[in-house]
Amino acid sequence: MDLNYTPRQQAFREEVRSWLKANLPTEKLASYDSREGFEQHREWERKLFEARLSMVMWPEELGGRGCDLTEWLIFEEEYYGADAPMRVNQNGQLLLGPTLMEFGTEEQKKRFLPRMAASDDMWAQAWSEPNAGSDMAAISSKAIRDGDHYVINGQKTWSTRAIYADWCFGLFRSDADSSRHHGLSFLMVPLDAEGVTIRPIKALNGKDAFAEIFFDNVRVPVENRIGDEGRGWHVAMATAGFERGLLLRSPARFQQPVRKLIELYKAHQTHADRDPSIRDAVMDVWAGAEAYALSAYQSVSRLARGEKIGAESSINKIVWSELDLKIHETAMRI
Repeated sequence: MDLNYTPRQQAFREEVRSWLKANLPTEKLASYDSREGFEQHREWERKLFEARLSMVMWPEELGGRGCDLTEWLIFEEEYYGADAPMRVNQNGQLLLGPTLMEFGTEEQKKRFLPRMAASDDMWAQAWSEPNAGSDMAAISSKAIRDGDHYVINGQKTWSTRAIYADWCFGLFRSDADSSRHHGLSFLMVPLDAEGVTIRPIKALNGKDAFAEIFFDNVRVPVENRIGDEGRGWHVAMATAGFERGLLLRSPARFQQPVRKLIELYKAHQTHADRDPSIRDAVMDVWAGAEAYALSAYQSVSRLARGEKIGAESSINKIVWSELDLKIHETAMRI
């Protein structure tokens, strides 16, 4: 693994750093779990898109910049190192986008990806159901074929920011007699379609971060299906792989919270009752973030050589989930 940057990569870093310095919002954006904040973040995403910095790894003709994985890591380091706003369209850009790249038709890519990169279309996930949470194969919402449409009936729940999104994507049972992993189709559904009802789920902080989505005879064109009919499970597992992997949680995303954790510790380290184990916990978090960063660069190096990383994506998911938990637990202890 070569940790040296090429002249092109160094120039890209300087470009991103300079642009962020000149264009970062002067005031913190409102929470994107509110209508005001959601639209503020959408406008910020559009500004990134105009600078060709929204989805740097995507092909230029689809709204990207054609960067490689290392340049993407560089962008993430500069972006989150500058304390830039959290990305609001992650469901679309980091989960559905790569899924369309792998399984979508050329028409679907041209139709959806540029608008996704520009955040003209914002996306929600539609996986969980009242009786199908972590057991996604228990999905019962139906999408029965009727000519060149599917007719959807059922309910999805815990859909992140669905009350503000324009579209959702998820699994629906297209074979009424099937069970478990079989007979499922992966569909993209406009949330303004007739028969769609969205009810917010109020979180403890008072925000409408999640929602229920009800489908009552909602007609969706067959052209909105990704992959083959009845083979949605295969597509969804690829989407889940993107969620577990580096794309959703690059090492750079831990820079700011780890830095703030260290600052929090320093601000309180004069307490007479300071527990030495807290210092050890802070050091453990910092070391974990550094180790994750090195692991990420190793994975990127392997991918650049055309190698498969296989189960490493699942390992990455465990690592960043545990690291995220440790950061917040340690902050609470301080």
